[in-house]
Amino acid sequence: MNQILVTEKLYITPEFKRKRMLYKIEFFLSVFLVFALFSYYVYAEYDRNKNEKVSQEILNQIAATNAIDTTTRQPEDDIIRVIIDDQEELTPEQAKRIEEVQENSIIYTASNGVEYETDAILNIPRLGINYPVLTDTSDELLEISLNKYWGPDPNEVGNYCIVGHNYRNGKMFGTLSSIKNGDIAELTDGYGRRIKYQVYDKYVVKPTDTGCTTQHTNGQKELTLITCTNYGKERLVVKCRAI
Repeated sequence: MNQILVTEKLYITPEFKRKRMLYKIEFFLSVFLVFALFSYYVYAEYDRNKNEKVSQEILNQIAATNAIDTTTRQPEDDIIRVIIDDQEELTPEQAKRIEEVQENSIIYTASNGVEYETDAILNIPRLGINYPVLTDTSDELLEISLNKYWGPDPNEVGNYCIVGHNYRNGKMFGTLSSIKNGDIAELTDGYGRRIKYQVYDKYVVKPTDTGCTTQHTNGQKELTLITCTNYGKERLVVKCRAI
């Protein structure tokens, strides 16, 4: 009996107590770390959903504005035809209408009070992508919606380049990797013109490779969609051409 008590007393040494304390500390640190990571994930998801809501608010405001807009924006409009014949002189009415269209790049205000100016609307029906394209590119604007990266005005000759985040929940360009050659992307500009573009190429490049933004399109209207891939180490590029 005494031998058992002595053995137990010898077993619970200061070293053993120190290790047991370290195990407890490591356990509590692990629990705290898991909780912190979970909280960060929840907040990040909440933030993405909030920004997604802002994008939809912009789309709704665009739709509401177009519903009450009486300005003619058809491609056959004199505003478009007049630039074809450089010998034709603008009438006062035509000049006024051009000015109205130029001023019709509306700045939308979301519920958080921040203002965003839209350049176009991109819709890829098969992938369920439908977002406004903001006129500038910045880290802040990329959290709200798609951004114009480079190129001419939308639906004009040249290479109109759009960048967007690749979110795992499928938001923004989260499903762009599933696009295939032959898929259709629709771009609606400020004139109300909706032009269809067909995907003809898809490839991956390094972040420093900006060759996909070239404006040498041989007189064609092209659309380039860019997002991150491979955990941000590379860029997915989708090339489209007007049909």
